[in-house]
Amino acid sequence: MSKRKTIFPLEGGVAFSIFIVVMLLLLAVSIFIAIAWGSVSIDPSTIRGVVINQLTGHAVVPVTWEESTRSIIWNIRLPRIFTAWIVGAGLTLCGIVMQALTKNPLADPFVLGISHGASAGAVSVIMYGYLSFLGYYATMCGAFIGALLAMLLALGIARMKNVLTATNLILAGIAVSALFGALTNLMIYAHQSGSDKVKTAQYWLMGSLSGANWIRLAYAMCAFVICCLLILMMHRSLDTLMLGDETATTLGVNTARIKRVIIIVATALTGVIVSISGVIGFVGLTVPHMTRSVVGSKHSRLIPASILLGGSFMVLADLLSRTLIRPEELPIGVVSAFFGAPFFLYLIKRSQS
Repeated sequence: MSKRKTIFPLEGGVAFSIFIVVMLLLLAVSIFIAIAWGSVSIDPSTIRGVVINQLTGHAVVPVTWEESTRSIIWNIRLPRIFTAWIVGAGLTLCGIVMQALTKNPLADPFVLGISHGASAGAVSVIMYGYLSFLGYYATMCGAFIGALLAMLLALGIARMKNVLTATNLILAGIAVSALFGALTNLMIYAHQSGSDKVKTAQYWLMGSLSGANWIRLAYAMCAFVICCLLILMMHRSLDTLMLGDETATTLGVNTARIKRVIIIVATALTGVIVSISGVIGFVGLTVPHMTRSVVGSKHSRLIPASILLGGSFMVLADLLSRTLIRPEELPIGVVSAFFGAPFFLYLIKRSQS
């Protein structure tokens, strides 16, 4: 496999270190701006005071702000910002492992229809109360089941004579997306028009973090950390898998086991993300490509660098969705598609050249 060129005129390790530092600084600045800006602007001293007092549980900083300001910072903006980061990082991780699984640079949960499958599963729970016995986790489980069905269907359609080609996979993803999108719209159409559930489902389908809270953040964080650790432990196997199944098997990699883990991780994480944010496209496609151009293709570097960039991108995208037409709010899926769709077209054009 030829070595991917990077845009940094430095050695790979140096480029990686610089990139990580820059991403951490970008994340810190993004979080601060996202807390301060919105329908209500908040000054830095108030942000610092509220955060310190909440973390310590005592009035370490004299309280000079109103209770509503504290609630905006701690109960609304901070959980939403951290949820945005988890969503961006999680979608990016799913994109990385899907591209390794299929050896297709155009693969990600959105393009392959997995996000639409998760969406259909979650909407069925929202609209009709399926899996209601699971309580708070019903939507997440519904999204997981839908994502699993969509992934298996796309891979099954694309595999012709035990060969998985890039063209077949993209076409299968388009078909699966259309199928589950139609099922989702049918469920909404068949429900009572104008009801609160219909309005919630329609807005949620375009992506929204308006319902973020600390509880949802906690289970999303747990799912992301577990999936990320599993993938990081397999980084050498992922590098080998990119060489082809036959080469990987010759080098001692259990390709069947690796692929099963990838399918489970991508499905579970996509289901969790869709259940808290709705459908957000192109993040898992664009961010890994941009990161590879800086740090290279080794997964030990690509994974941490990509999730930092993906998380920061989603924090900024959510900031734009909240502030561009304030006090109203744009669906975050609209913002991500605005940046991601042109890049997707560029990748298709480059793959055909």
